[in-house]
Amino acid sequence: MKNAAKWAGSGTLESSVEAAPIGGLVKRGFDIVGASAALILLSPLLLLLSLLVKFSDGGSVFYGHRRIGRGGRVFHCLKFRTMVENGDEVLAAHLAAHPECREEWRATRKLRRDPRVTRVGRVLRKLSLDELPQIINILQGDMSIVGPRPVVKDELDIYGSCAIFYLKSRPGLTGLWQVSGRNDTSYANRVALDRHYVENWSFSTDLVIIMKTIPAVCTSRGSY
Repeated sequence: MKNAAKWAGSGTLESSVEAAPIGGLVKRGFDIVGASAALILLSPLLLLLSLLVKFSDGGSVFYGHRRIGRGGRVFHCLKFRTMVENGDEVLAAHLAAHPECREEWRATRKLRRDPRVTRVGRVLRKLSLDELPQIINILQGDMSIVGPRPVVKDELDIYGSCAIFYLKSRPGLTGLWQVSGRNDTSYANRVALDRHYVENWSFSTDLVIIMKTIPAVCTSRGSY
């Protein structure tokens, strides 16, 4: 059995026996069926978006960012590329020149006016279309249709002792945070929503979140 990662309040990873993810076989079975159907039905749209990203600047179509999954496992979270290829350098220069942006980045790991985002990428993000390749992550077992948003390792420091709740569930393509205002809410509220979701999980809750995701995406609430 592989070691899982348990995040202690001190911010260190400790090996522990892997616990079953929330939802068990019911949640995993729904993920496989739902993701398989979505991949088939959305294949024309996925092809169109791939061409749009590719021909917009000639760069790569997909971007796989290292994120922390269930039990502390690292996986590559797939997205359509929405940023310039040299994004790290652009971000570093921008934060160095704008102290107010450094504070925004430190608090939320996001920027309302991110200089790395391309014109095509801005549209994809606004409509949450950039996240559709995560259907593949769901089929691979790294993610779930519904769950906490995947985070990078540094973000678990912000979660503190609540990180253990995040680690009990597969990260989700959608979730309670996405239908509760997304970036319009504070990061502390995001952590609280993740904890509430894990502690109170039910299959009916997942269905409600999925239904609420559609109007949330259509109104672009809290997305940037």
